[in-house]
Amino acid sequence: MKKSDNTAYKPIKLGCAGRGVQNSSPDNPVSLDELPIDTQFRMVVESGVFDFFDRLPLADKVDDYIKAVEKYDFPVLGSAWTYRIGEDPLKLLESHLINCRLTGVKYHNMMVLTHHAQGHVVTDEELVDLYLRSYELGHRYGVTVGFEVHILMWSEDFRRVAPVAEKVRQRGVPFNFVMDYSHCIFKIGNSAELQISGIEEDVKAGKVVLDPFEEGNLADLWLGMNMVWWQQNRPAVPNGPSNIWAKDDQGRSGRGVQYPFVRPRPGEWYDEWHAYLLEPTKEVVRKTLRHHLTTPDSPLELMTVDYINLPDYGLGVGYNTFESSVAVGKFIRATYDQIVNELEAAAHKEVVV
Repeated sequence: MKKSDNTAYKPIKLGCAGRGVQNSSPDNPVSLDELPIDTQFRMVVESGVFDFFDRLPLADKVDDYIKAVEKYDFPVLGSAWTYRIGEDPLKLLESHLINCRLTGVKYHNMMVLTHHAQGHVVTDEELVDLYLRSYELGHRYGVTVGFEVHILMWSEDFRRVAPVAEKVRQRGVPFNFVMDYSHCIFKIGNSAELQISGIEEDVKAGKVVLDPFEEGNLADLWLGMNMVWWQQNRPAVPNGPSNIWAKDDQGRSGRGVQYPFVRPRPGEWYDEWHAYLLEPTKEVVRKTLRHHLTTPDSPLELMTVDYINLPDYGLGVGYNTFESSVAVGKFIRATYDQIVNELEAAAHKEVVV
């Protein structure tokens, strides 16, 4: 993101997640069957909002990605996958890194499942060991690796993030943190979700604060640790409504980790829609950009918009997920410009005084 040629700014690459590139509607709801890669690239490029495409090229799609990158002169830079400790995650990671190198991907987000293949909750030591070895392996392939806060993963107990990060740093290695705060926002005011994270009592006691408007919140904590390397933006709302139009493998409604950014039209959405509920999502964007623009050694390198098509997110919905993706991208760019203008005005005022 760039304000102007004569403005002191810190550029950030802005990407769009491929899973959200669907022109969905009530007659064509969000599906696991995705558009051709070429079509996805064309839509993202023609929006004029994004700097890169975000998706892991799997082996059978590598050629399609290479062709699209060359045809549209538009990179695929971000990627992500889920890993389980105890199932040789480094072997799986290396296979993905090979595809990343072939297609020009420079960033890889590792989502590490809560439970080890042997059944126990993964320990901090196991996570640190995997991070360090993955970090080194990534550098061999020219890909920088990071860990994300995410449901179903070790980090769903949000209290674990800072200690694991510090243990990595104590080994002399930066902890590249992928902050997707939607996984925190949708749990606000939801007792069942807080119990899944194991934090309900700590939230009641004020030891864990999820609301980004409240003092001592996790967004401020993680930004203050100056480790947010990649910020993912998926609009979510407090006590997010379950996705009743999609079921998981156990036949349960999807968890409510996604909310339309643009007001749905009749028949596109299963719940009431209120613009004010999106304010926590917007506030995290503001906080992230302000931190980055006022912190000389900020590690933030990229931001993405992450509407996706899985049951806990948008599978089955009729609103246009790509329309919302573009709207979020425009909001991020406008917010960046607004903060730069405010900082420039403040600096000018100080000089004049």
